[in-house]
Amino acid sequence: MRKSTNTTKQEIPEPIRTPPWGQVIVLEQGERYRINRIQVNPGSHITTQMHYHRSEHWVVVSGTAKLIIDGKEILLHQKQSTYVPMNTPHRVENPGVIPLVMIEVQNGEYLGDDDIIRFPETE
Repeated sequence: MRKSTNTTKQEIPEPIRTPPWGQVIVLEQGERYRINRIQVNPGSHITTQMHYHRSEHWVVVSGTAKLIIDGKEILLHQKQSTYVPMNTPHRVENPGVIPLVMIEVQNGEYLGDDDIIRFPETE
């Protein structure tokens, strides 16, 4: 007798992605978590976004991160970190002259890319 398989599998992301603003490397992934190395090029930023099913914790490895989380702006430097709860609009910018490198830990019941809600740019 065959065991039934879970039909709600999450897609496994490409191990390395290179969006226009930098690079994302998936370091490890489990059932309810994913660990990424994120690099944001100087003067670049990710889109403002939020997630319904996951939270994120970011640790700055090198460079300076300008974060806008739920409308509040903070600066983080090497060895500093912050937490982004689910359902919270957020954006990461690199205001510096060297690449911003962060480790991101995503936690949640669903980590698929279709849980990324992107907001229009307002610059």
